Amino acid sequence: MKPARPQPAAPDKRRPGADRNAVQPAASGGAPQVALWQQLIAVAGVLQAIRGGASGTAALDAVGAALRPGVQALLFQVLRNLGRAEALRRQLAKRPPPPDADALLCTALALCWRADEAAYEPFTLVNQAVEAAKRHPATRAQSSFINACLRRFLRESDALVAATDADPVARWNHPLWWIKRLQKDHPAQWEQILHANNTHAPMALRVNRLRGSQAQYHQELAEMGAAAELAGADGLVLQRPLPVQALPGFAQGRVSVQDMAAQQAAPLLLQGMDRTRSLRVLDACAAPGGKTAHLLEMAGEGAPLQVTALEIDPSRAERIHQTLSRLGLSAQVLVADAARPETWWPTASGGALFDAILLDAPCTASGIVRRHPDVRWLRRETDIAQLAALQKQLLATLWPLLVPGGRLLYCTCSVFRAEGDAQVQTFLAHNTDAHLLPSPGHLIPRAADKQGAVPDNRIGDHDGFFYALLQKSAD
Repeated sequence: MKPARPQPAAPDKRRPGADRNAVQPAASGGAPQVALWQQLIAVAGVLQAIRGGASGTAALDAVGAALRPGVQALLFQVLRNLGRAEALRRQLAKRPPPPDADALLCTALALCWRADEAAYEPFTLVNQAVEAAKRHPATRAQSSFINACLRRFLRESDALVAATDADPVARWNHPLWWIKRLQKDHPAQWEQILHANNTHAPMALRVNRLRGSQAQYHQELAEMGAAAELAGADGLVLQRPLPVQALPGFAQGRVSVQDMAAQQAAPLLLQGMDRTRSLRVLDACAAPGGKTAHLLEMAGEGAPLQVTALEIDPSRAERIHQTLSRLGLSAQVLVADAARPETWWPTASGGALFDAILLDAPCTASGIVRRHPDVRWLRRETDIAQLAALQKQLLATLWPLLVPGGRLLYCTCSVFRAEGDAQVQTFLAHNTDAHLLPSPGHLIPRAADKQGAVPDNRIGDHDGFFYALLQKSAD
């Protein structure tokens, strides 16, 4: 699964008539100013990479450090408006221009189609997009075409937008198959999910209870002027995101960044278990280590936990080590495929069964679109069946490794029922020794401006998730 991350601050707005070579204000510390046209070139390049199948994270990593923060902020806005932008481009041009020019044109349209939400004034964005087209060798020949399209958009924006309103992809900025899937899976909540997906995700924190209390940390934030809402047993949801370096004691392991939905995993798995003895716990598919760490933080309330964390990707396994090291925690971290226990089980436990298993299974990530807006444009409908098959395999493979009376928490960061409720119901039908304990089921992503829209407000603003707690018969 992809790690949660705070959203970067949006660029400052500019007024109509701003200079053609408008620059972003210099960052504190005297960082060099960056022209907006340079950022637009970079954003269009990342968009083109995503259209080619690259993840947004990987494509952004290739952007220079000086450009990256501003490019990410603009890119996220583009991705949240890409369906509308492509519909507008079809109104402006009978056929799409070459890929580089199309990416730049759609970037500009996505950023300026709603003046009230634009990071810059539409007039400035159009000027800078044309400047970008002229400056970049791959789009120079199309600069006049881009200029004509964007000038027409400025003149006829109301009519052009109205002409695209009936297009569901333009309205909701999701692929049509995704919209139809949500309408089927969540007939009463599909609009809420799509609306939430197009908002900014909050920055949620998990306080390390081994190094301080939730209330104490909340007070520290208040004293430094950082407003936050208490959520869950260990969580805080910041009113405004902060750089992690600005969080009190972050480097010393006092706090971690973790969405409130993801913070439910450790308490759900450990609740009601015998904490007077040491428990063997498996965290399958564990990277980047947030849930592993939360389990270990909660172990302070009872006997120590013997936690084994698996990750098939060596580079992602290293992130688990880094997470645990910062927090001062220890677990057995193995680079291994959870679906092939013969390669790691003897090493992990000497052949002993686990008292508890956390299976945070690979999934479409359809619940974390707010944090990773590229996901909606990268996924294909066929991915759901392929990932559901893998989830089924992991459930079938790991269930025999659980002691009688033990518990397995199955979770995905998905809102699709094929990866959640339908998956678990199929498993229960084929495993008579499995019993479903009280569980949240599908957590619908909650947009901050939809107060009271979901029944689990106690955990604050959160991503979409699914949880099913399964217990094995004791006999």
